[in-house]
Amino acid sequence: SGGTQGLTSKFFREEYKVNYAIRTWNRPQISLWNGAVMGGGAGISIHGEYRVATENTLFAMPETALGFFPDVGSCWWMSHLLMPGMARFLALTGARLNAPDLLYSGIATHYVPSNKLDELQDALAHATAQEGTGTAPDLVGPVLRDFHEAPATPPDDSFLARHARSIDAAFTSPDSVEEILINLANQDTEFSKEALILMNNASPTSLKVTFEGLKRGGYTASIGEDLQMEYRMSQAFMKKGSDFYRGVRATLIEKDGKAEWSPARLEDVTKDMVESYFAPLGEDEWQIPTGDASGDVIDL
Repeated sequence: SGGTQGLTSKFFREEYKVNYAIRTWNRPQISLWNGAVMGGGAGISIHGEYRVATENTLFAMPETALGFFPDVGSCWWMSHLLMPGMARFLALTGARLNAPDLLYSGIATHYVPSNKLDELQDALAHATAQEGTGTAPDLVGPVLRDFHEAPATPPDDSFLARHARSIDAAFTSPDSVEEILINLANQDTEFSKEALILMNNASPTSLKVTFEGLKRGGYTASIGEDLQMEYRMSQAFMKKGSDFYRGVRATLIEKDGKAEWSPARLEDVTKDMVESYFAPLGEDEWQIPTGDASGDVIDL
């Protein structure tokens, strides 16, 4: 029934169940980020307790350039883990981050050189071999602390650290995407010019819906509520004729980078249009899975 049946509906339903299960499970999950971590890859790793970066890590949530929005619980974790300006900057621009950036922002919890990952995995397997059930002591944290090193570039010298004041000044206070663009234009720096390019190339609809999604995600009471909201958003973006299909064509299929967004201008994306992405879906709603963090297996 409704417009949410079919492959896209099922895909997002199942994906969000996995995100929810990871976030609410009472066992620590260790994610080893030794390469590109984007989109769904971030979704199955960001919600775990431990997130290990290496010199090869490249992290981004570039969905606004695809005519979509940072989903898989991003409206939740960005709003709760990051400062508001930083969350908006990462979500709206899709900026690419390396290990020092991730440590500075708290997105990554540890840094381990890639040539020590095999040794780390062996140590983790040994430490948890006798792990029991229930509220067992944390056997993972001490191992990760032993392997943790300082990256070649200190987090306080990372890209995010160097531009933290500019990010805060441009992104934190505005009540609209348009105000952010004005702030960036007024800064007139290499950093602000690059951020403007990224945002001006993104879908205007995606920018405004993402801006609103971050705001609402910060007020949701749980990851489950957030994922229910994001499911509504995802299904609106999957409708025929949406910017998502234009973005995928331009970025992933023809790779010409020339998406013809509709509407093409921010000022033409109205409040009612944005609100429609958050409209309840009735019987097609995503339901918070049964089971909880007490150790029960969540029914996927």
